[in-house]
Amino acid sequence: METLHTKQHKQATTGKQRTYNEIIRYLDAQWSVPRDNSFDRIKHLDAAFESPSQKVNALFVAGTNGKSLTAHFTTKLLQEEGLKVGAFYSPHLLTYNERFSINQASIQNKHFTEIANTVINTAEAHNINANTYELLAMVSFLYFTENNVDAAVFEVDHGGTWNPVNICNAKVATITRVTAPNIHTSEDDLHEIMNDVLGIVKPGTHLVSGDQNKAHLQHMQSVAEERGGHWIMPIRKLASLTYPYEQLHGRCAALAERMAHTYMNKFVVQDATIVSNSLLVKQKGKRGRPTLETKRQAQLNPQKTLEQFWKETINELPARFHLIDKEKPSILLDTANNIDAFKNLLLGIRLINYQRTLKGLAVIIGASYDTLHHEEFLKLLRYFFKKTSGELYICPIDTPLPGTGESESWNVEHVTNDLKSMKIKAKAFSSFEEAFNAAKEVVDERDGLITIAGSNSIVHQYWNHKGIRKF
Repeated sequence: METLHTKQHKQATTGKQRTYNEIIRYLDAQWSVPRDNSFDRIKHLDAAFESPSQKVNALFVAGTNGKSLTAHFTTKLLQEEGLKVGAFYSPHLLTYNERFSINQASIQNKHFTEIANTVINTAEAHNINANTYELLAMVSFLYFTENNVDAAVFEVDHGGTWNPVNICNAKVATITRVTAPNIHTSEDDLHEIMNDVLGIVKPGTHLVSGDQNKAHLQHMQSVAEERGGHWIMPIRKLASLTYPYEQLHGRCAALAERMAHTYMNKFVVQDATIVSNSLLVKQKGKRGRPTLETKRQAQLNPQKTLEQFWKETINELPARFHLIDKEKPSILLDTANNIDAFKNLLLGIRLINYQRTLKGLAVIIGASYDTLHHEEFLKLLRYFFKKTSGELYICPIDTPLPGTGESESWNVEHVTNDLKSMKIKAKAFSSFEEAFNAAKEVVDERDGLITIAGSNSIVHQYWNHKGIRKF
């Protein structure tokens, strides 16, 4: 049977058939095309493929922090329920393939090249000068529909209202939290950001949030109900992850639980009378106090609980939020690139130190000029290093990764001088490699820790330094 992609592929064969590397160069260049504050381009492109965006069961994860982890955990939970689950992540650290997965397996080079060629050639044939994110969104729609996924989890990386994936109608959506994405964000800016993110809510969308700001939650509820969405009570408790991840990622996991639970109960088993071996769905007629026979059967055939699921689950997003404790010293990677996320990173280091006393600590930070270098950042570090012994290594980021939205590097000397003025041990370096080599000379015990954070680009530089080209 001929798939939609196959038919479109035949129609697009008159266009240039690019190699995988040529596709990458093309996509890197198309980031320069300004984003479209309308759906004209993506709708035109979607229509050319007979609207696959309307054929996916979409779940959206939006907000300023914790999106990737929440999407990752949601995917794992739905897969545990027996569903075939697609995920569209943003951004990528090494290859564009990382953005597309089905049941946690990234798309293969050959398949990615075929679909990307079809999308690019179709855009050119219709004179659509699409931005890279629009092209990638289209690749995801085709990939997921061609593989008949039961659910597709989309990380909404930029805003919400005019994000290309928002041509889908999300069945379930979450707003992780809304915090200042950079040091210039005012209260008015934050309100605009929230309203932009709330653009993902459409009639019938079930919305849940992990934000802890009461005013934010009230505004989200009000807007959701005005738009015909369904407001779900916000997250109050953390999921029972293993130490120290409950404190760090427990809210993201709890959001994932609520998203997956809502999707399963509202859209998958709404009319089912028997559901077995489910973490999230109770059998109809089995609510309330169990009978003696039910208890006996439960003892004979124990069912996995959510607590067991989380204990058996890796509570990280490998490569991005990752503790590599088999290295000497251990390496902690975190793409934290705003004040709120950085605060959580420092908590993580303290928790690791409580778990096992660190024999040496070096924190390498490379960031964009407008994200971290702020009075609150300096105060956080001063307090942290009063309580925790270690050194700070400040380095630049190379050319920012395409598609991350990260701007030019911060001024290393300026940042270092401000840190020293607050009595914080800090050294300036001209490159990540220089900073990393210096850190390894100082921290060389197995129980030591080198932390690398501040941007997606600096974590990318670590993997580049290690010679890793693909995860």
